[in-house]
Amino acid sequence: MYSLLSPCNHERCCISLTVCRANRCSVSSPTANMFWLLLEFAVNHLLLSSFCCFALSTIVLRCYTQLRSRVKIERAQKRREEALHLMERRTADYKKENGDVDTSRILSMPLAQLVEHLKKGSLSPETVLHVYMEKALEVTKEVNCLIDFLPDCEMQVQEVKKQQEKGLLFGVPISIKDNAGYKGHNSNCGLVHYLGVEDAEDSIIVQVLKKQGAIPFVKTNIPQSLINFDCSNSIFGQTLNPHNHKKTCGGSSGGEGALIAGGGAILGVGTDVLGSIRMPSSFCGICGLKPCGNRLSDLGILSPVSGKSAVNMPGPMARDVDSLALFMKAVLCDELFRLDPTVPPVPFNDEIYHSRRCLTIGFYDTDGYFLPHPTMRRAVQETKSLLEEAGHKLVPFTPPRTEYALNELCIRGFFADGGTTLAEKFRPDIVDPNLKQQLLLYKIPNIAKKMVSFFMRSMFPRIANHVEAHSGCSSVKDLWNHYTAIKEYRCDYVKEWRKLGLDALLCPMLGPAFNIGHPGKLFAGFGFTMLFNILNFPAGVLPVTTVTAEDEDELKHYQGYYNDPWDKEVIKGMEGGEGLPVGVQCVALPWQEEQCLRLMKEVETVTRARCDK
Repeated sequence: MYSLLSPCNHERCCISLTVCRANRCSVSSPTANMFWLLLEFAVNHLLLSSFCCFALSTIVLRCYTQLRSRVKIERAQKRREEALHLMERRTADYKKENGDVDTSRILSMPLAQLVEHLKKGSLSPETVLHVYMEKALEVTKEVNCLIDFLPDCEMQVQEVKKQQEKGLLFGVPISIKDNAGYKGHNSNCGLVHYLGVEDAEDSIIVQVLKKQGAIPFVKTNIPQSLINFDCSNSIFGQTLNPHNHKKTCGGSSGGEGALIAGGGAILGVGTDVLGSIRMPSSFCGICGLKPCGNRLSDLGILSPVSGKSAVNMPGPMARDVDSLALFMKAVLCDELFRLDPTVPPVPFNDEIYHSRRCLTIGFYDTDGYFLPHPTMRRAVQETKSLLEEAGHKLVPFTPPRTEYALNELCIRGFFADGGTTLAEKFRPDIVDPNLKQQLLLYKIPNIAKKMVSFFMRSMFPRIANHVEAHSGCSSVKDLWNHYTAIKEYRCDYVKEWRKLGLDALLCPMLGPAFNIGHPGKLFAGFGFTMLFNILNFPAGVLPVTTVTAEDEDELKHYQGYYNDPWDKEVIKGMEGGEGLPVGVQCVALPWQEEQCLRLMKEVETVTRARCDK
C-alpha cells in the first residue's frame, strides 16, 4: 500500500492502478469493487492536491517576492527623500550664514572660467557648491533627476582646500551617474536586485576626480537595468526632459543629461555601452563624449551584465566641448595610471586638440538601415557645409555592412547568452512599464526567437533579423567566431577610413528627444551609437540646431526604409518636437579622443558663429 501512495512512485502508482483495474474486472465482490474505487479516488485526489499546493506555493512565493521588492523600494524612496531634505537644509543654512550670492553669475560661467575664479580665490568652493546644490534641487523638482545627495561633499571641500597643488578641477561641483561607485552609497542600476548594498569604496574615476579637486555632490537617475534610452525605473520613477516634459531625457545617463541641461550641474560623469552618454546628450542639447574602451578606468562602475563584448566606459557630459576636454585632461593623469595599471599611461594631447590644421572629415546623413528624423539629416548637411566654408575637406563615407554590424556583431554579441543574465536581474523586481516589451524578448527561449523570426521575415525582415540576433551565440566556438568577426569588421572599417584619408567622421545621432514610453518599442534606435561601441571608436555628441515647424511637417510623411512597425513608431515617438535641440555625432579612430574633441570643437565654433550672425 505504501508503494502505491508514495509521491516518489507516481509512475509505479499509475501502472499499479492500471493492473488493479484489470484485476478488478475479474472480481465480482461488491466490497472489492468499492475498495478499488476508493483507492483510485484517493490517489487522484492526492495528485490534484499536490498540484494545487504547488500552484498555491508558487503564487504565495511570487506575492512574497513582490512584497519584499515593494518594501525595498519604499525604503530606497524614503532614503532619497531624507537625503534631498538634508541637501535642502544645508543649502538654506549656508545662505542664512553667508547672505545673498550672485547665483546667476556663477551658474552662467563656463567651466574653464569657473575654475580660474576658484583657483584665484575670487570665488570660494563652498559658495559654488551650495549654489549648484540649490539649483540641482530646483531642477529635480521639475524633472526628477536626482536619486541621492553625497553629504560628505562639504568635507571634501575642506580636503580640497588643503591640497598643496590645486588640481585641474579645483572646487568644481560634479554630478555622477547612479552606477558610478561612491563609498557608503548605493549603486543599483535601477534594479531592486542591487538595493541595500553600499559601495565599499569610490570607483577609480571618482577617486581621480577628487584628486584633481572636483567635488562630487549628487547621483542621478537611470532607466531600469540601463539598457534603454528612456529614463525610468520602478524605484525612482520617470525623469523628464527639461526642454519639454512630454519628452524623455534619454538614457541611460538620462539623469545626468537632464540635470546639466537644466543648469543643476556644470560637469557630470556618465557611462556608455550602447550610446548611454550620447543619447541623453542628444535629447537634452548638451555635449557628451564616449572614450574608447580602456582609455579610462571602469573599475567600480556597476553593470547588470559584465563580460560583454561592448565595454561600459565612463565619460564626461557638459555644456560645451572645452569642458569635456578639460575633464579628459584632468583624469588622464598619473593618479589614474597608478590606481589602475591596466589603463595605458597615455596623457591627454593638448597639441592635437588645439591644432588649427584643416581636417579631412568623412560624413554621411543616413546609414541605409534606419532613416533619421528630417531635422537630423538637415543638421548633418548644414554642419558639413559650415565646415567646408571654414576650410575643412568633407568626403562622403558609407559605413560598410551596417545591418550586419548592428545585428550580427552588436546585438548577438551583447546578448550572447540570449539575454538570460539580464533577465535574471529582474526576477525580484517590479518591471517598469517602459521595459516590458524589451524584457519579453530576453525571456522567451532562443528556439522561440528563431521561430518568430522565421515566420516574421517575409513581412518585416528588419525586425525579424533583430529578433533572431537576440538568440545570441549557441556555443563557446560560436562566441569565438563572433569575436573574430568583430575584429575582421573593424579592420574593414579602418581600411575604408584609411583609403579616404580621414582624420575624423561626422554622422547622425538619434534625435530629437522621443515622447515618453516610446524608446522601449524601438531598440533599433541604438543603431546610430552602438556601432562605435562595437568598433571601439571614441565618439561624441553636441547640439547644432533645433527642430522647426517645417521639419515637423516633413516628419508626417516619414516612411523610413521599410515602412514597417519601427518606421511607424518613429513618427509616434518623435512628433511634437518643435524647438527641441538636435545634435550630430563626431567620431575618431581608437585612442584618438583628442581628434574627436577637435572635430567637436570645430563643429561648435562654426555652428555658434552661424547663430551669432
